[in-house]
Amino acid sequence: MSLLVIGATGTLGRQIVRKALDEGFSVTCLVRNFRRAAFLKEWGAILIYGDLKIPETIPQALKGITAIIDASTARPYDPYNASIVDLYGKIRLIEAAEAASIQRFVFFSILNARNYSQIPLMNLKIQIEHRLQSSIMPSTIFNLCGFYQGIITQYALPILDQQSIWVSSESSQIAYMDTQDIAKFTIRSLSVPSLENKQYSLVGFKSWNSFDIIKLCEKLSGQRSKTSTIPLPILQFTRDITGLFEWTKNISERLAFAEVLSRGEKFYDDMKNICNECQINSEEITSLEDYLQEYFLRVMKKLKSLNYEIDKNKQELNF
Repeated sequence: MSLLVIGATGTLGRQIVRKALDEGFSVTCLVRNFRRAAFLKEWGAILIYGDLKIPETIPQALKGITAIIDASTARPYDPYNASIVDLYGKIRLIEAAEAASIQRFVFFSILNARNYSQIPLMNLKIQIEHRLQSSIMPSTIFNLCGFYQGIITQYALPILDQQSIWVSSESSQIAYMDTQDIAKFTIRSLSVPSLENKQYSLVGFKSWNSFDIIKLCEKLSGQRSKTSTIPLPILQFTRDITGLFEWTKNISERLAFAEVLSRGEKFYDDMKNICNECQINSEEITSLEDYLQEYFLRVMKKLKSLNYEIDKNKQELNF
């Protein structure tokens, strides 16, 4: 099977590319910047230029492709409205995939999106879900809610650097998951016929709020955090202000999404059925405790090595 991965340089996309290559798939990556994507070529992937904002670049990239995995999304600071990529670009991609008789299209949505259709980012995901569900092209939709990798930048690094961690006064319970595990399920799903035209959640087996994660990071790092609380009204006010200007609308939409995650609700789903379908043992899924413990051990080992080199250099200078 020949795969085309969209959003291959992103946090999730790169893990999907690596896993697919490890499993022996032929992988092509649709990229806008060849220099930024050079590491994918070094891994063994084929790079082809394409841009969801420029629909005419899409059909050429689909030649010889049998399956598409779309891990792309607009970024908060992109100079264009998120709908250009996350709605119109993806609809054109789906249309081109239908014309090319693609055998499987994998799309990543957001857990509980249909409960928050008033949130722009959620609404875009819902519209793409509906478009795929009405297509004759076989598709699989996975609902996600958070990555372990994001926890590093949001919590772990600020604690190590003695920087403030900003959290909402209310904190939702989120079942984060390692992107490597998401990639494992995604690639496995391509060889499972029963997952055609199905929608499943890919989430961790335990949900966490911000304060639980901070306590875990403090325990594993041996350092105290500096936590600052943002009241929800401030978050809402910032969302409204950034929504007034065209060049900050993406930020406003992200803040609206962040506001949902700050309401103290629970984002979790049962993984039993998808584990059975993909024949993946639940024990293979990395826990947040194990992931963070490995991260802090690597960091502490590097710091110890760095301090050793500094001390060694000082001793040499003294001589």
